[in-house]
Amino acid sequence: MSDNIYPLINEILKGKQLSISGVTRELKDKGVDEHRLIMTGYLRALKDLSKVNEVEIPPSKVYSIQEAGHVENADIYFLIGEHIKSVDNSLMIPVAVYVLSKTLDRPVFKEELVKMGFSSKNIADYLTSTTCSVRPTDKNFKEYAAGITRIKVPANEPAYELRSVNENIVKNSNCIFVKIVRSSVDLSGLMPKTKSTSITDFG
Repeated sequence: MSDNIYPLINEILKGKQLSISGVTRELKDKGVDEHRLIMTGYLRALKDLSKVNEVEIPPSKVYSIQEAGHVENADIYFLIGEHIKSVDNSLMIPVAVYVLSKTLDRPVFKEELVKMGFSSKNIADYLTSTTCSVRPTDKNFKEYAAGITRIKVPANEPAYELRSVNENIVKNSNCIFVKIVRSSVDLSGLMPKTKSTSITDFG
């Protein structure tokens, strides 16, 4: 069995539910040809490890990505970093800036983007790209930095804000906000197991 099968299954199930046959078929389209019986055992093992949900919809069982559970002691950077992975690469940094700035009501420092999982190179490459939609703030960023006591912000580090907000940034940010709420509180027994949420639900 291919070593990269689990990431492929995550990609295939993103935003939808599929039967064993459906997963097997889509894996084959991606160049991974496994027997249906092997996939049955693999998916059930993933269910036992709480990596995927299994729901019986006769005559089949269908699988979906396991929603993140309640995370103890997770800070805002961890939560955004975990869920920003579902966003298109070109929108990750502007969406992260939008979500954090709306949450904290201030511009966002580079150190905070690093804490969300972006490397210095990721940030530098984005800031110099032609599609960059963030800019250093015109506001007194030193005043904001002085009020931050939970993390260390390097002296004279600029803070960033969005140049403009478009529909894609808002849609993706709303999806991240909902995912953060879902992963921060216990919603067991409140959500239907057959419901899968995609970005179009937030339009």
